[in-house]
Amino acid sequence: MTQLDRAETGQGSAGLRDTGSGTWRARIRRTIRVGSRPGPWKRGPVLAALALLLGLLMLLHTKITDYGGLGSLVETFLPWFGLFVPVLLAGALRRRSASAVVALLLPVTVWLSLFGGLLRDKSRPGGDLIVASHNVGADNPDPTGTARDLAASGADVLALEEITPQAKPLYEQGLAKTYPYHTVQGTVGLWSKVPLSDSGPVDIKQDAGPLGDTKPDAVKMTYNRALRTTVATEQGSLAVYVAHLGSVRVLPGTGFWTDSRDRNAKALAEAVAAEPNERVVLLGDLNGTMDDRAFDDLTSQLHSAQDEAGDGFGFSYPAKFPVARIDQILLRGVEPTSSWVLPATGSDHLPVAARISW
Repeated sequence: MTQLDRAETGQGSAGLRDTGSGTWRARIRRTIRVGSRPGPWKRGPVLAALALLLGLLMLLHTKITDYGGLGSLVETFLPWFGLFVPVLLAGALRRRSASAVVALLLPVTVWLSLFGGLLRDKSRPGGDLIVASHNVGADNPDPTGTARDLAASGADVLALEEITPQAKPLYEQGLAKTYPYHTVQGTVGLWSKVPLSDSGPVDIKQDAGPLGDTKPDAVKMTYNRALRTTVATEQGSLAVYVAHLGSVRVLPGTGFWTDSRDRNAKALAEAVAAEPNERVVLLGDLNGTMDDRAFDDLTSQLHSAQDEAGDGFGFSYPAKFPVARIDQILLRGVEPTSSWVLPATGSDHLPVAARISW
């Protein structure tokens, strides 16, 4: 090949030098890039910070301000914050961030300390009485079917909330054969296989309603949302409260509105504190979880059957896709041996039940 041919094909000495020079420059650039890339402990600082914030939020949830109901809202859905852990873990693994993975130990530890005990079945054999509670729903399209299902549940004592005047005779008729004793006070009622006594309404400071405080006693009873009665069991008398606390709402400009519910909870706690019977069961739709600070006055006196003898979280609302347990069975002076959620009825709540022992 002549010198001219080599020049035309780019294979001269200058071309070879240019090619070698370009290769070395490329190697140097790659070395610089590798050398400047942060190590695994410096990658993903944002992910690490988010993991720490998640852990601190769950750890210090009681310190969150309740302005606009923010604290109550966080505590209502507190168990679900654990879902952020696998999301952050996936991001940490993608970024190969050792610092983010280590930071995730905080939320994992906090979540397990708060809710890890609910992941195992704590039920045990035995028990003297089965109690159940169900918000039957004012819009329930099938009260008769709901009564039939509840009568077959095996409960000895059955509390119902949100009983409308139209549905009341249907529940009374459907439950009469199984439960010869019952009391209905306003929108709440209790059906029992054993005798009841001293039944009456409990003033939980519900909203006055459109008629205000001047409405007649008969009309007041229509809006009554709590009762107290004594159940005569073979083991002794048991004070039973049934309550349906005020609803919560997410309102524009107001936030998580819980005023009515919180006022009801405080009044109910005062009634329980004044109860002379050592053995007490509270059944009802409390429109909140027991992690919510609004129930501190109640949980300081009563313990949850689901927390002590349940299997899982026992979510009860909404029935189609339960995300929170707002239907509660709380106890004092008796012990739960098991707690569970019953199958769905025509209501938007699921019934809850517990077996208790003296």
